[in-house]
Amino acid sequence: MKGYTSETIRNVALLGHGGCGKTTLLESALLASGATTKLGKVEDGNTVSDYDKMEIEKGYSINTSVVPVEWKGSKINFIDTPGYFDFVGEVNAALRAAEAAVILVDAGAGIQVGTEAAWNECERYKTPRFIVINKRDKDEFDFYKTFGELKAKFGETLIPFSWPLTAEIDEELKEAIAMADDALMEKYFEGEDFTDEEIKQGLVKGIADGVIVPVCSSAFSLGHGIEGLLDVLITYVPTPLQHGPYKGFNDKNEPVERLSVTEASPSAFVFKTIMDPFVGKISIMKVVTGKLTSGMEVYNDRVGKTEKLGKLFFLRGKQQLELNYAEAGDIVAVAKLQYTQSGDTLCEKDDVIIYLPLDYPSPNYFIAIEPEDKNDEEKMGVGLSRLREEDPSFVVERNAETHQTLLGGQGDIQLSIILAKLKDRFGVSVKTVPQKIAYRETIKGNSDVQGKHKKQSGGAGQYGDVHIRFSPSEQEFEFSEELFGGSIPKNYVPAVEKGLIESMQKGPLAGCKVVNVKAVLYDGSYHDVDSNEVSFKIAASLAFKKGIVEAQPCLLEPYMRMNIYVPDEYMGDVMGDMNKRRGKILGMEPQLNGGQKLVAIAPQSELFDYSLGLRSMTQGRGTFDLTFEKYVEVPKAIAEKIMADYQASLEK
Repeated sequence: MKGYTSETIRNVALLGHGGCGKTTLLESALLASGATTKLGKVEDGNTVSDYDKMEIEKGYSINTSVVPVEWKGSKINFIDTPGYFDFVGEVNAALRAAEAAVILVDAGAGIQVGTEAAWNECERYKTPRFIVINKRDKDEFDFYKTFGELKAKFGETLIPFSWPLTAEIDEELKEAIAMADDALMEKYFEGEDFTDEEIKQGLVKGIADGVIVPVCSSAFSLGHGIEGLLDVLITYVPTPLQHGPYKGFNDKNEPVERLSVTEASPSAFVFKTIMDPFVGKISIMKVVTGKLTSGMEVYNDRVGKTEKLGKLFFLRGKQQLELNYAEAGDIVAVAKLQYTQSGDTLCEKDDVIIYLPLDYPSPNYFIAIEPEDKNDEEKMGVGLSRLREEDPSFVVERNAETHQTLLGGQGDIQLSIILAKLKDRFGVSVKTVPQKIAYRETIKGNSDVQGKHKKQSGGAGQYGDVHIRFSPSEQEFEFSEELFGGSIPKNYVPAVEKGLIESMQKGPLAGCKVVNVKAVLYDGSYHDVDSNEVSFKIAASLAFKKGIVEAQPCLLEPYMRMNIYVPDEYMGDVMGDMNKRRGKILGMEPQLNGGQKLVAIAPQSELFDYSLGLRSMTQGRGTFDLTFEKYVEVPKAIAEKIMADYQASLEK
């Protein structure tokens, strides 16, 4: 494939609910442009963009793929995104590389949660968009009914659109074009007709500004509507040169902006990484400024390293189409970059720019995992690290208290695919295990105890004797001494404190960390020969065990603060469910785009599956985030079960 100039490139993200026809649109475009000779089908597993083994097995897209289509002297880089909620990070990355989006709507299903999510992401990134009502061959297809629903949901910017356009256009479209330009508005009010050039000019500006959203229909599986759509896209999608300034920072961390122009030093933004089993790591990047050439050296400021670009190529599914250069605005792939990851910027060392990083949602669904074979622990870690290069939207955390490895993402589909890839690519079988809670232990009362350690065996013995008062504290641990008369030499006091701190790591109720305790060392005794630091550490630990038990110990559990965003119609279900989870609603805030924000707190132990529960209750329309809030005493019945389970584990 030849290199294209910036003016002839269009970058278009394909968005929409799973199964709405994004992949089929691509197949139709490739067939119409002569790149393929047969229309691939998702159900047959022979489409160009869904070539990954797992995508073929599942029957839906799980990776973003870039498919260039040449059409009438221009090139459209289609960025095909997965339709399921779990892969919203892929959608965000695609929109960073696109100048426009096509949102597909299934004619039979109408507005689905994926339609709403696609629209919201376009709003967030201020992306010009087109809506295509696909599958118009369905019996239930009614363009104006579906259009009416779309307009009611998304607003007055939606305009029915058919191709080709002439000066004889309907009043609604004429008014929308007039709204986009002051000169055209004046002409419209004077009752004059627009010329074909003025119609094009008004549409280009209106679409770019987001005040016009064309809505058309198609049946891509039958090849209907694809040629018209390709014509519309090369005519009305803004070129990369018309994109607004790209924001970033220079090497002094000062904010800077760059316009996408060819006559500038080269810079590119890596928005996707693929781990190819044959080629290795492939970095897919948007050239923002200047021109990239094969063999060029570029600088990655994040790691402070220079990378040498190998052969540049376009990806079209599994096919790699080589080229010598790529101009500003184009999307190109490079294999085997040593240091570069998704979200990195490549530029010249003496003209550093770091574009804004990729925007991934915080994981809110976690599972605890461990390898089936304990010897695969390291192999599992390496495999997950490699998979994170491909999908940085999931996280791997090691909980220092529970000693569990946690895998976090947006939902069960995403995490199950990660585990399947781990087995397929790295040969590591992983099992999911119940998540442990980092409970705490504390005291509600006071105690006054003695801890005495005395050991005599042949030579020098061991002797340490302490009297300590224990009481609740606002601090995690508070220690002081009130010794008098030399009952214990001052040089043994640090050993007593150390003995207490070490003992706090494992409480008497359920082996959990002990917190919020004040200890006052006020008396004791020592032996001139047998006393030493070890003896006083042991004496302190004996006092601790006795003192905590006598001071009304109790278990604490972590509570999380939650912001839950819910459409109004699901409020009752969500609030009722929160009560069942021992949670408490603290407040409500109406949102500008409709719906409510619920602020709540709830025990962490009740929230492991909340992501799945909220999705089910709201048909995928609810979202939430959570942060640690505080520790709260565990209800008696639950505490007794936790303690019983702990005792049972000690007896095994």
